Amino acid sequence: MAEYLHLLVEAKRLAFADREVFIADPDALEQPVRELISKDYASRRRDLIDPGRANPSVPPGRPRGSDTVYLSVVDGERNAVSFINSLFFGFGSGVVVEGTGIALHNRGSGFSLTRGHRNSLAPRKRPFHTLIPALVLRGGQPWFSFGVMGGDMQAQGHVQVLANLIDFGMNPQQAGDAARFRHYDGEGLALESAIGDGVGRRLAARGHQILGAAQGGFGGYQGILIDAASGVLAGASDHRKDGLAIGW
Repeated sequence: MAEYLHLLVEAKRLAFADREVFIADPDALEQPVRELISKDYASRRRDLIDPGRANPSVPPGRPRGSDTVYLSVVDGERNAVSFINSLFFGFGSGVVVEGTGIALHNRGSGFSLTRGHRNSLAPRKRPFHTLIPALVLRGGQPWFSFGVMGGDMQAQGHVQVLANLIDFGMNPQQAGDAARFRHYDGEGLALESAIGDGVGRRLAARGHQILGAAQGGFGGYQGILIDAASGVLAGASDHRKDGLAIGW
């Protein structure tokens, strides 16, 4: 378990280093998406992972050289919707549309005020944000519609849920119920208590700064798995939060 979590955390470090540099409004700046998702680039980044030691600081690669709600719906024809909405901070921007009761978000706080940064504040530009409604396809058809709420826990949670589902053969509920980690850049690694103190000690021996489970917010997951062969839908909802899986 310690070896597995170490590799996931180190991969997360690399992904978030790239996130800080390359994610910005694609309408304002060209995004090197093809390079970032290429097998060759992934291989070069993977070579930076030391299987025996945590890397406290990783550089971004060179590919060319909160208040959130999530829901998933699948209908009788197997059309799938993966939807997420968020105010970001409590009460968002604090601005309410007159006569509606609708509070506006404050995702603009995701902009950088550093001159020349790809995500710098500019007119008609969308900010960096953490919203990731996910839809996994198999054979070109929807297979798994899911999401994990919780700020930048979303990307980390998505990977852990998918690994549980695909690599460890868990069902959708088990994949979400399994204990998770959350890594905070510059602060440390929070582990849910079910992972166990022994695993935490072995990760600490690799150089990870271990935080108590109470210091982590491990996200809220919901998902629907579509079995194309049988036509069965399997819904799941995280025990860490309010929510439910329901069908009719």
